[in-house]
Amino acid sequence: MKYCCFLLGMLLFQISFGQEQAVFYFDNNKFELNKTEAAKLQKWIAENTSSKILSITGSTDEVGTSGYNDTLSQKRVSYVFNQIKGKVNIRPDFKSISLGEKGATSTNKAENRKAIIHYLLEKDLDKENEVLGIKVAVPEVVIPEDAPLEEKVRLAKVGTKIILKNINFYQNTFATMPESQGTLYDLLFIMQNNPDLIIEIQGHICCIDKDYRNLSLDRAKQIKRFLVYNGIQEYRVKTKGFGVSQPIYPIPEATPEQAAANRRVEIEILSKK
Repeated sequence: MKYCCFLLGMLLFQISFGQEQAVFYFDNNKFELNKTEAAKLQKWIAENTSSKILSITGSTDEVGTSGYNDTLSQKRVSYVFNQIKGKVNIRPDFKSISLGEKGATSTNKAENRKAIIHYLLEKDLDKENEVLGIKVAVPEVVIPEDAPLEEKVRLAKVGTKIILKNINFYQNTFATMPESQGTLYDLLFIMQNNPDLIIEIQGHICCIDKDYRNLSLDRAKQIKRFLVYNGIQEYRVKTKGFGVSQPIYPIPEATPEQAAANRRVEIEILSKK
């Protein structure tokens, strides 16, 4: 499995950046390099102190038993590794790969008696994980529930949804109640001070089995109208109505508090810097 992952990484590497490898050849039945190849290795080391080694692969010709060839190819890898250790950067998860005679891909036996160093040049080190197909986990940002709206938007990533608290409407209408003004102006301030911010306003209602009048969308549009009337470009504010399709609590709600939680307006961050 590790070998398959390595080959996948090498394939991505070749596609993205062109293969970076150095090949060194061994004499028959030898696991130490002759003077010519040893000098070539030392020259490579001197020229690659800022590179990073990903793996070393050893192989043999097809003469001898499979067991003997596996051991011989591993000794070749170990010899090269000991020559470069401490002189060139090596990945912590460095791969030592012994192919034995399975690495014999040439009809010329001498060309199969080799060790290959796979490596990254210094200029490609910032793409190291991409080259190897490694996904780096991004720590999840925890947004405090009681944080001001401005702070929530600042901490949010693209795709984050934030409930707009204290947004209330007159019953069965899309007209906002006076107590909604504070949150509306907070949102306006945020949009004014973050010109690259694009949001989607999402409406949700409660208590019924279907949003027959599309009231959830009308409520989202009402908030958009407030923002646009106060100078926010229309393209920065999308709207969507979810009706009762995404309740926080099952419908019918068991308490007025659950109904109030389902009856909400959220913003989703679509784009920001």
